[in-house]
This record gives sequence, C-alpha cells and structure tokens, in this order.
Amino acid sequence: MKVTFPARVVTRHVGGNTTYARRIKAGLEERGIATGLMPMGVHPALTMVEETVYGSRRRSGEVVHYSADTGSLIKTRAASVVTVHGVASRWIDVARTPRQERLWRFRVQRAIRSSARVITVSQSSADDVAEVFGLDRARISVIPHGVDYEPFKERRAFSPELNRLLPSEYVLYLGNLEPRKNIEALVAAFEHPALRTLDVPLVIAGRPAWNFDAILQTIKASPHVIPLGFVSDNDRVALMQHSSLFVFPSLYEGFGMPVLEALAAGVPVACSDRGSLKEVAGPALRFEGLDSEAIAAGIHRALTDQEWRGRAATDGAEWVKRFSWSRSIEQHIAVYESVA
Repeated sequence: MKVTFPARVVTRHVGGNTTYARRIKAGLEERGIATGLMPMGVHPALTMVEETVYGSRRRSGEVVHYSADTGSLIKTRAASVVTVHGVASRWIDVARTPRQERLWRFRVQRAIRSSARVITVSQSSADDVAEVFGLDRARISVIPHGVDYEPFKERRAFSPELNRLLPSEYVLYLGNLEPRKNIEALVAAFEHPALRTLDVPLVIAGRPAWNFDAILQTIKASPHVIPLGFVSDNDRVALMQHSSLFVFPSLYEGFGMPVLEALAAGVPVACSDRGSLKEVAGPALRFEGLDSEAIAAGIHRALTDQEWRGRAATDGAEWVKRFSWSRSIEQHIAVYESVA
C-alpha cells in the first residue's frame, strides 16, 4: 500500500494541519508503508486543479489522503479519504468572511462527496461535520491526534535571544494569530487589577494566520505583553516548560494540540471549553466565560491556587497518556485498508 498526501499541507511550516499530516506520514514510513506527495501548483487555484487531476486516476495499491479539509472537486477514481478538522462557523461568526466561508464549505462538501471515508479528529468535529454537511455518521471515523512526549522529557534551555527577553515568570499563549483564538480578549484580561497586582506578563508566540491586523495592533499597544512571533521548535518546547501557566481562550477548536502539548510539558493550563477542548483538555482549568473579565479571573485563580497548581502537573501528565500517535496511526492504517 502507498498513501499520498497533499504537498501544500506537508511542505509548509505552520499550523496543526501540517503537524498532523507530517506525523501520520512519518508513522506510515516507520511501519514500512510507502508515502508520496500530490503535486502543488504555483497558485492555490492551480493546486486545487492539480489535486483534482491526481485523484482522477486510480493507481493500484494507492490511497490518496486529503488531510486538510479540502480535496478533489469531482468524484475520485483513486481510493481516497479526507480529514475534516472542524466546522468553526457552526458556532462562531469570526471564522471567515462570508465569501471565504461559502468557498470553504463548497470545497469541503466536494471533498466529502468525492472520498470514500471521512476522518475527524474529535467527536465534537464529527458532530459538526455530520450536522453541517448532512453526512451519514457511518462514513465518519473519529481518530484523535496523539502527542509527542519525547521533546518534553528533558528541560530545554532558551535560545540566547529569548533568554534576554523573558522574565522568570510569565503566562504563555502559543498558537496562530487569528480572530478565532480570542487573543484580543486575552490581552485585555491583563489590564484587569487582579492580574496587575501579580505583575506576571503575557508572552505571545505564534505566526499571524489571517485577519490579524487588529490583533497585532492590540498586542503592540499593551505594555503587559511580550510578543515573540514565530519561534523555533526548541524554543517552543522551552517556552512551555518554563511558563507559569499556559493559556488558550479559543472560541472554537477542532482538536487543540497546543493544550495537549502544554499538559505533556507538565505546566498548568487554563483554557476555554469550546469545541473539542471539552474532550481534549482534561484536567485543565476552564474559563467560566470568554470575555476579558472571565479570562482574568481564571488566570488569577490558576496562578494563585496552590492546591490546584500542585495537582496540575501530575494530573496533566496522566491525562495525556490516552493520546497516542502510535494508536492514531494504526487507526489511520485501518481506514486506508478499508477503502483501498
């Protein structure tokens, strides 16, 4: 068997969809299963055509895995599956512009119709996909991500650049900069008196994704935020390990990988309860609301409740054991074999 992935997803260097595709691809190769990449055009529209053309031919023993929501525009002759990571717009209206949303739904609907099976990464996402796209649940396989424990086994040192920038205590947000992540409310939370008395700054690390101009302005205007931009893999791990608290006040998540990684790093986590996070976040402290006041109250408690903090590292390390990449890859192989 050979499994082919979209080059547009695997070769970029940003976001959870890329991490997912690379991890599944590497896991298949470790098990002796051949993998490949679909061609990518010089423009997104050309890539869409390239992937549709690729799926129009059946190759013996090959399964095409459209691993990031969208895929072929027509019914594939190739054996194919598509992973749909979530449908944020079912719950919130800041996910995309109306035009972007119409195009995205059109392309996802086409990918679902063209593929033999649909994978989602959480039960929450499966519910959203079934409801929004009218999909028979019998066609859906729910396969949660795993988490890589290896990077967190040894305590990492910061790069010299970060070492000069960071105080001994800080609250960390690490993820894309986009409206869905609720970063403006998070920054505003650090203006509240309860957090000002603690004098612990917010560190924000992540790459601007889309509709980020207002977010960047909010970050730059705050004296309580240390913006880092995109960071290396080593600094990503070190930032989590050395943080006093990891925060993730997202308005919607299809999975929420940074939360799992922070739990694996052994740090306390405070996050929202939206989308898949009610499945994934386990022992994390949940914000009672997602406005700045509720976020500030949650962060204050997470920084000062020593009894909860004492349990957080142990409970988090135990919780993440249920998320295994090895198990996830084996479940993917079973899906591939069912459609090959």
